[in-house]
Amino acid sequence: MRNGETRLTTPDRSVRVHDDADLRLPRPPGVFRRFWSRHPLFSDLLIAFFALLLSLGSATATRTYTGEGSGLAPGQIVGTIAVGVLILAACGSLLLRRRMPLLPFTIAVALQAVTADPAGHTAGATAGVTLLVATYSLAVYRSTRLCAIAAAIATVLAAAGAALLALVADPTPAYVLGAAGATAVNTGLTVLVAALVGANVGNRRRYLQAVLDRSRQLLVERDQQAELAAAAERERIAREMHDIVSHSLTVIVALAEGANATADHGRAHVAMQAAATTARTALTEMRAMLGVLREGGPSAPLAPAEAVAPTDLVAAAQGAGFPVTLTTAGPPVQQPSVRYAVGRIVQEALTNSMRHAPEATRIQVRVETHDDHVRVTVANDGVTHTSGGAGSGGFGLRGLLERARHVGGTLTSGPDGEGCWLLQAELPLTAEGPAANPVDDHTGPDGDSDENSPTVSEEPA
Repeated sequence: MRNGETRLTTPDRSVRVHDDADLRLPRPPGVFRRFWSRHPLFSDLLIAFFALLLSLGSATATRTYTGEGSGLAPGQIVGTIAVGVLILAACGSLLLRRRMPLLPFTIAVALQAVTADPAGHTAGATAGVTLLVATYSLAVYRSTRLCAIAAAIATVLAAAGAALLALVADPTPAYVLGAAGATAVNTGLTVLVAALVGANVGNRRRYLQAVLDRSRQLLVERDQQAELAAAAERERIAREMHDIVSHSLTVIVALAEGANATADHGRAHVAMQAAATTARTALTEMRAMLGVLREGGPSAPLAPAEAVAPTDLVAAAQGAGFPVTLTTAGPPVQQPSVRYAVGRIVQEALTNSMRHAPEATRIQVRVETHDDHVRVTVANDGVTHTSGGAGSGGFGLRGLLERARHVGGTLTSGPDGEGCWLLQAELPLTAEGPAANPVDDHTGPDGDSDENSPTVSEEPA
């Protein structure tokens, strides 16, 4: 696993999740900006410290408006202590402004409401710094909409606090309205400036985060697509190898057993020559396939292969001593991928019949070409209660089903209820279907001109 990369394990596969190192992000400009971005807690400590100094400095100049005199009444002492506690809480809560921006904003609004100057000279000076930072943080780390709503509420609460203090000092309507208006203007300007700056910074921050998230998602999707493509190619290679090896070895085994069982040296010689020819053909196909993998890696696409002619397959099975007949009807298939699929389906069906139905007295292969589809039917009468006839499942039939689905067709197999095992496939001939996919477009000659005749029937040898 490379540096800057983690792996999430799912039930079927593992997916790499890339971090910022894999995205190759540029370095933030400036030494100071890089320092602040790497040490956010240190910057929050500095902000909270300077806010505390400014708030305490302005708090010492704050007057209580319960009466004039040189001394402090008990109520004034309690009010001063409460303001000091709120100042400490507001400045301390700035350390949490990135994770919980609503908390410092709420405390700053409460401080703004209880320290508003009803005379309007220095309205909100004590809470102005904390409210400014808290409003900015709310816009950056939450949303612009929430910041706008909170700023309006803060302005109203500050104006209401100034009006209440003005009622204590001078209950005349003009004085109360003037104090509330002056506080509303000062608080409104404070939160407006902070909200505008915070909205600009926050929107850019959210946009960059969205870009980074999309980039990470694209990297994950790229790896997933690569893994899916590699898995599909592995399945295709396994399917091709199964078709080549299984059919060829079945024919070779049958020919070798026949040559060993016969006392006629001439027939034995012919059978061994046929076995050698079958082995050389299989070896050539395997070399072509493995050569592509050596040159292009495990996910390299296979080169176009020649379509296997059903006549050649039937002839090989007849040469091995199996009672196989072939019947074709209709014009030859023109689509290379469909023609290739027809050959592989006939090949695997004959292999299953030879392996799982050795006592069959007849194996019938029929290829019918219609205007919009081609139907392949393979039937044998070797069904037994123990073997299941031509195989009841496994890699062969599953590979045939995948091959039929790839060209947009269907495939069914099973006993027909009359003592025969029936395999039938219908493949469409429309150019718009998956058969026109150039990735699996296997081109090549049919290899036998007899298949092109309208109706051809071959009796078992």
